Amino acid sequence: MAALKFLSIVILCSIPLMNAFTPLQTTRTSGGSSILSMNAKKKSAPKVEVPADFQIPEPKPLTLTRTSDLPAVLKSSAALVLRLATSVFVLGWKIDSFFYDENDTTKYSLKVGPFRIRDTSSVLGDAPRPEKPLILYEYDSSPFCKRVRETINLLDLTVEYRPCPGARQSAFSQEMLKKTGKQTIPYLIDPNTGTEMFESDDQIQYLLDTYGPQDKSLYDTKALWPITFSAFSVITSTFAALVRGMPGSQRQVNARSDNEEMIPLELWGYEASPFVKPVREKLCSLALPHQIISCSRGSANRDKMIEKTGRFQVPYLVDPNTGLELFESPEICEYLDAVYTTTTN
Repeated sequence: MAALKFLSIVILCSIPLMNAFTPLQTTRTSGGSSILSMNAKKKSAPKVEVPADFQIPEPKPLTLTRTSDLPAVLKSSAALVLRLATSVFVLGWKIDSFFYDENDTTKYSLKVGPFRIRDTSSVLGDAPRPEKPLILYEYDSSPFCKRVRETINLLDLTVEYRPCPGARQSAFSQEMLKKTGKQTIPYLIDPNTGTEMFESDDQIQYLLDTYGPQDKSLYDTKALWPITFSAFSVITSTFAALVRGMPGSQRQVNARSDNEEMIPLELWGYEASPFVKPVREKLCSLALPHQIISCSRGSANRDKMIEKTGRFQVPYLVDPNTGLELFESPEICEYLDAVYTTTTN
């Protein structure tokens, strides 16, 4: 049984990469965008518009739609290997069934050949869940921030990210300086408990203690060493960032000056996905606040996405500033550039 579980892990980690090498021609559809309820829109948020010629891309799960994006996917895959696939799976990941009912379209399952795999977490079902999203000031290529983001995915949490490119190049950096007297990242705020803290080691422990299983005997804490072993995680995360070209370490020169005032965008995905990674990097370089709905393997949020959209595919972006919802990593990045910059690069 142990050998079978190990084989399933290898297969599940490999599926995105295997499919990525099957390029398709990009096709777009002019189908109408999904319009969100704007009741929660802040009146003070700047107005932005979708370009008139922008078309919603057709979703193509686990597929590289442009051969020109292959180098970026390979770099993201190399970063994934360097981090030992950390955060691909939620804490307590387990396979519930290899032959899940194909008629149940309300729950997530993955079809692989003759198998239909249904996976969940064996320990997070009864773990405390925050009523309000946590807030993290960070930027993508910081190895200290990456450790915290991986822990967030591991615990299947929803968090609002406030990008601080290079720790100092955004209004969020100044906001943090005014609030704390420091421009040090990551900086975590938990509005549910009133806790605010620096230091990635402290944040990781806080997240595990507060939102992990209360019964620590339910999982092996030593298995978290790729994150909790500071020297290893910082060094490998640094190399992973170097492979990707230190994303988010500089604010994009043509980013709108009021991007930090936007309503946080909503991104469904997870840190280790080679398809989600470019979108995360773009959001950070544009200094756009965004809320990430964690969707690692075994995440309960995979079922929620199917309930919401009728399918599971990441990245999936919901933009309350324009009312647009869309899949497909390259097109999402193009959309963000079209809407949240002053000119095109």
